[in-house]
Amino acid sequence: MALSLTRRRFLAQSGVAALAAGSSLAMPGISRAAARPQFTHGVQTGDVDASSGMVWTRVDRPARIDFEWATTDSFRNARKLHALTTSPASDFTVKRLIEDLPSDQEIFWRAVATDLGDVNGVSDPIVGHFRTAPGSRRSVRFVWSGDTVGQGWGIDEDRGGMRAYGTMARHQPDFFLHSGDTIYADGPLKESVDLPDGTVWKNLVIPEKTKVAETLDEYRGQWKYNMLDKNVRELNAGVPTFFQWDDHEVLNNWSASKDLAADDRYAEKNIHVLAARAARAFHEMTPIRYVPSEPGRIYRKIAYGPMLDVFFLDLRSYRGPNGDNLQSEMSPAAQMMGPEQIAWLKRELANSNATWKVIASDMPIGLLVPDGEKWEAVANGDEGAPKGRELEFADLLRFIKSAGIANTVWLTADVHYTAAHHYSPDRAAFQDFEPFWEFVSGPIHAGTFGPNDLDMTFGPEVKFVKAPENGQANLAPSAGLQFFGIVDIDGASEELTVRLMDTDDNELWKTTLQPVRKA
Repeated sequence: MALSLTRRRFLAQSGVAALAAGSSLAMPGISRAAARPQFTHGVQTGDVDASSGMVWTRVDRPARIDFEWATTDSFRNARKLHALTTSPASDFTVKRLIEDLPSDQEIFWRAVATDLGDVNGVSDPIVGHFRTAPGSRRSVRFVWSGDTVGQGWGIDEDRGGMRAYGTMARHQPDFFLHSGDTIYADGPLKESVDLPDGTVWKNLVIPEKTKVAETLDEYRGQWKYNMLDKNVRELNAGVPTFFQWDDHEVLNNWSASKDLAADDRYAEKNIHVLAARAARAFHEMTPIRYVPSEPGRIYRKIAYGPMLDVFFLDLRSYRGPNGDNLQSEMSPAAQMMGPEQIAWLKRELANSNATWKVIASDMPIGLLVPDGEKWEAVANGDEGAPKGRELEFADLLRFIKSAGIANTVWLTADVHYTAAHHYSPDRAAFQDFEPFWEFVSGPIHAGTFGPNDLDMTFGPEVKFVKAPENGQANLAPSAGLQFFGIVDIDGASEELTVRLMDTDDNELWKTTLQPVRKA
């Protein structure tokens, strides 16, 4: 049944307009008790499945937030939900899980804020939208990328802001999978940057983006900065985002063993304190689901209908220190996922009945990612049998083969260019696995680098790559090398098609994968 409000028009007219023009992160002054609450940073939706979805918004003061949802934009027969309250403890953010939703249905939700100190102070409503996952086979489309506001490239409003977000929104995907480096907490912005072509990049700058983040409020500010961008708000208004994190949500190349003693930018030297503040801000500022048994957990599975399960990895929280990555046996020093996460992933993969199992990894498997003289990612440059962090991945790939788990696809970002890699035991030093694909896409709005060298332990082959030429590094978004990927799963054939795209919506490369049918 056709909706009276199309998805495209909704993206243009909904909660995007609720963010006041020229807003900043300073809390709006409340001149009198009767002043009405204001929604400050639009809306977000995330972690949607066939019967539920998490919704998020933020106000400018302590308030009671009343929610309701409906299956039409008119909100006829809307279902009201129990109200929630905001407070300074959560920086006035509020999110809630809307449950018992019909599958494969357009869902419109709205929120109204009432000042806790003045019952007559009632806000205008703010509206969000998403579509629940299908309960039966229908075509699914989603986009993915990573790396937002990195390397000094912020919001240049004269250049259209974070344009690639708007390009993704125009494809009207079911969801956006953000593969990590969702913020750059260690990436201060300058007001202007001179470009090689003689023009000037002009950053919108707020106080929280003038230094590295250390306090909880400074970490929160990184998220609020991104939501000042009109393209980000447009996507958020109508497209759910499924978030995972990597390193820059805390600081570059972080692990529990990170030593900041010589880094003069940081007055707070305790990496555990910084990571805890960063994690709290991550959960406050995104519509990620909490896992009650382990608050703050990021790895999880989202079932998106009978054809798709998405498995989100966390390669940060449980890793050992960066080093030569050449340990001959699994150990805490060599781990990247950790035993509990690996056990969870094996169990969930084995139990999955979805046609396609997409593994969202915040780092690539076979690309060499250095950290000075150490190694930051999985690969170690040894080219031989698995060592160090490769041991966990070898164990996982062996399990996928032995358990007969078909149709796994890996998606990642991290390295700031786009590529398609095919892994095969025929080319590998380690051969006890089935061939699989890994697709890389990013940055969505950050400096462009690469390409990185390959490690042949798992036999990767580059089928496509688009990256800076002639050794260029940290190219501005205006250079045109900002990337995202589109995944389409056909409801009839169950074929999975991957397209690698750029900011201007050019299709750079495409492949279609056939599902392996169980006997």
